[in-house]
Amino acid sequence: GLSQGEDATDERMGILVHRIDKNTSGLLLVAKNDESQLFLAKQFFDHTIERKYIALVWGNLKENSGTIEGNIARDPSNRLRFKVFPEGGVGKSAITHYKVLERFGYTTLVECTLETGRTHQIRVHMDYLGHPLFNDDRYGGEKIAKWVLSAKFRKFIENCYELMPRHALHAKTLGFLHPKTKGNLFFENEIPSDLNSVIERWRVYS
Repeated sequence: GLSQGEDATDERMGILVHRIDKNTSGLLLVAKNDESQLFLAKQFFDHTIERKYIALVWGNLKENSGTIEGNIARDPSNRLRFKVFPEGGVGKSAITHYKVLERFGYTTLVECTLETGRTHQIRVHMDYLGHPLFNDDRYGGEKIAKWVLSAKFRKFIENCYELMPRHALHAKTLGFLHPKTKGNLFFENEIPSDLNSVIERWRVYS
């Protein structure tokens, strides 16, 4: 399902261990009790949780894989956004590893692995790289259609926006140690229908 950006505090629902951005689809980790929540939260703090995301971004990435590093903090000119401060000194350190899965010419499908978990991290880092997420209204990914000269291509993009009226980001995999058994657990979530439909359209278009 989609994250609505709210904490899970109802005991029947469990205790939310981490967050994903509002309107990002995919996996969330929920603990049954306080003891489990503390154990799982420590894994996030120690950066031992395995988290992979699927993102559709604008443009054709230069490299097939890479690492984006740069402190992330709120943008002083827009408090709703975050931005990268490459010189450090401001914000918190953030590291994202990316790998190209498919290229569609105008867009690229990438897998992003989080080494840290800052607010909007993938969205901010990909925008910093010059490849904002498709239809990301916070970081400019929805405005690109306005600059397209071809009416046919612009209509294609707008149809994709209608199919998926959110940014193109999906929390696909989650790996961690079980609080009781200490065994390795790994979960994978299929790409949802809205994002999958847009990806298929780009495959045909390219």
